[in-house]
Amino acid sequence: MVEKIIEQCKQLRLKAVILNLEQVLEYASTQNWPCLKTIEHLFDLELEQRRQNRILLMFKRSNLLEKPTVDQFDFDHHSSRKKQKTKILNLLTLEFIRQKMDIILIGNPGVGKSYLAKCIAYAATQAGIKTLFTSTMDMLNHLIAAEADHSLLKKLHHYQSQDLLVCDEIGYLPLGQQGSNLFFQVISHRHQVKSTIITTNLPFGDWGKIFDSTTVATAIADRLVYNAHVLILEGPSYRKRSKPAE
Repeated sequence: MVEKIIEQCKQLRLKAVILNLEQVLEYASTQNWPCLKTIEHLFDLELEQRRQNRILLMFKRSNLLEKPTVDQFDFDHHSSRKKQKTKILNLLTLEFIRQKMDIILIGNPGVGKSYLAKCIAYAATQAGIKTLFTSTMDMLNHLIAAEADHSLLKKLHHYQSQDLLVCDEIGYLPLGQQGSNLFFQVISHRHQVKSTIITTNLPFGDWGKIFDSTTVATAIADRLVYNAHVLILEGPSYRKRSKPAE
């Protein structure tokens, strides 16, 4: 009978049930578990295994190369961090994703924008949320290449379908007409449908320097700011902080 059930579980792809079936049946017998409790326990094991598998898959597909957590973020480094600590910690609850809100992190290089974006992205993967972290230029280079080989719609869908998309480092290089138009397509499609995190070294007033025209810059900024948390990080570069003498 057990062999038949295992064979049926293979057809149903119940891997955790197969792995634990005999052990659970033996334990249930010694504890006099009713039949329904035994079945429930087996299903709980299957669901938990699938949850863990999804977490591993979401991290693998996220493009994150590390697993950063906010406990490593020094809130005492600058007053702008300390003042926004509660807001930052609230963002890590990921409620903004359920509300289809965006996050814009503004500040000079080294103030912690990318690190916070990675913390939030990693937290999202651990919640089983479809997440992608990418530099803005890398995303646009892939889109431009896709446009050249006539696979643009497929590549646009890849970026537009993420429940959380992190576009890192906007502002270091101008995007040109083609890049600006492609970026606009990604953002306009995601607006109020999916959540996006933007990190940039430029305030909104200077976004005309990034995009091909002030019209495109205004259209993108309007969509992002409409339903977003905006955090401005100030102070010196954390990477250049003085190190304690050894």
